[in-house]
Amino acid sequence: MALPRSQARGWVKAAKMAQRRRPAEDTGGPQSPAPGSQRAALYVHWPYCEKRCSYCNFNKYIPRGVDEAALRRCLVIEAQTLLRLSGVRRWVLGPGLASPHTVAAVLEAVAQAAHLPADSEVTLEANPTSASGSRLAAFGAAGVNRLSIGLQSLDDTELQLLGRTHSARDALQTLAEAQRLFPGRVSVDLMLGLPAQQVGPWLRQLQGLLRCCDDHVSLYQLSLERGTTLFTQVQQGALPAPDPELAAEMYQEGRAVLREAGFRQYEVSNFARNGALSTHNWTYWQCGQYLGVGPGAHGRFIPQGAGGHTREARIQTLEPDSWMKEVMLFGHGTRRRVPLSELELLEEVLAMGLRTDVGITHQHWQQFEPQLTLWDLFGASKEVKELQEQGLLLLDHRGLRCSWEGLAVLDSLLLSLLSRLQEAWQQRTPSSVPRG
Repeated sequence: MALPRSQARGWVKAAKMAQRRRPAEDTGGPQSPAPGSQRAALYVHWPYCEKRCSYCNFNKYIPRGVDEAALRRCLVIEAQTLLRLSGVRRWVLGPGLASPHTVAAVLEAVAQAAHLPADSEVTLEANPTSASGSRLAAFGAAGVNRLSIGLQSLDDTELQLLGRTHSARDALQTLAEAQRLFPGRVSVDLMLGLPAQQVGPWLRQLQGLLRCCDDHVSLYQLSLERGTTLFTQVQQGALPAPDPELAAEMYQEGRAVLREAGFRQYEVSNFARNGALSTHNWTYWQCGQYLGVGPGAHGRFIPQGAGGHTREARIQTLEPDSWMKEVMLFGHGTRRRVPLSELELLEEVLAMGLRTDVGITHQHWQQFEPQLTLWDLFGASKEVKELQEQGLLLLDHRGLRCSWEGLAVLDSLLLSLLSRLQEAWQQRTPSSVPRG
């Protein structure tokens, strides 16, 4: 199946999820699970926010008379059902924006159904206005051990443009309280490429953030999504369109600032020092299995508990009330199941793995495709040789990976690499190797 160019670019701009601190060598990341191994990630999607931000196209709703106890019960039921279906026994978790009671209930359900190691990651996504000191402490008591805080900007005008409900002062106060309660385990997000945003002021924001942040920073370029307020404002001329060249300059300058401050860019958008890598996200980038629980959540796993042998892409029902009814009737609200072909899985391994500075090791690739090696695919490729000569790509005894310069232009590299994979796959002898 030919891969659309838009899908390759979409992988490069993959949406952020939860993150975590875990020591790792500078030449690698957290231990990568084999495709059929019994370790996976679980993400819980809480579908409500107090306000929809102007750039957000996530499956979010404004709460009006929400029965949180009923929703919590359904999250627990669905988690238990999908845990049984997956057959996975070891977990890292990302509970999203749920409440402390809900986080505690889901963690208890997971601990009863599967092994939750003592050092398991449990990351919570938090907004400054929803994360008072007492609430953060309650999350810690519930089992959360890492926070990802959506600061997005330290400029009040930009925060208003984004529709955020917090101020820069709120953000810094929340960050300080989070670091007190979760020392060494706090990640912050900063956006770039906003309408009318300039390089110099944005870099000063980043430098100011580095004076008070922890050991993990994520940089995300604004993506104008159809249907959002910001998209409409730009389309109607009320706001200038973001300048892609300025955004690229911000990204490059920001990477250099972070590197100078001792941060390792271990993924396209993620930077860590002192080994503070996000192992929850590492599961996605290494194409590990993961369960998505809650309205609109996405998952990818082999339903071994139901006798399955092929990895499936799953999407849960979007609308919360409909999802809850399905969970009460069937034990889960899975709306769509799509088995992944061997080629589709390898495309994901390639596109996601190259997002990291480790890239794809020969051993990791062979766990998914033991017959067609990275050397077979790319060793004689003229395009790959040109990319190597340009200093953008490396193919050696370790595997296939981008250079520091190559990570910044990954989308353009992927188009050639994915085309080469598809071409080689069409020419290969059909394999009977099970796909995971």
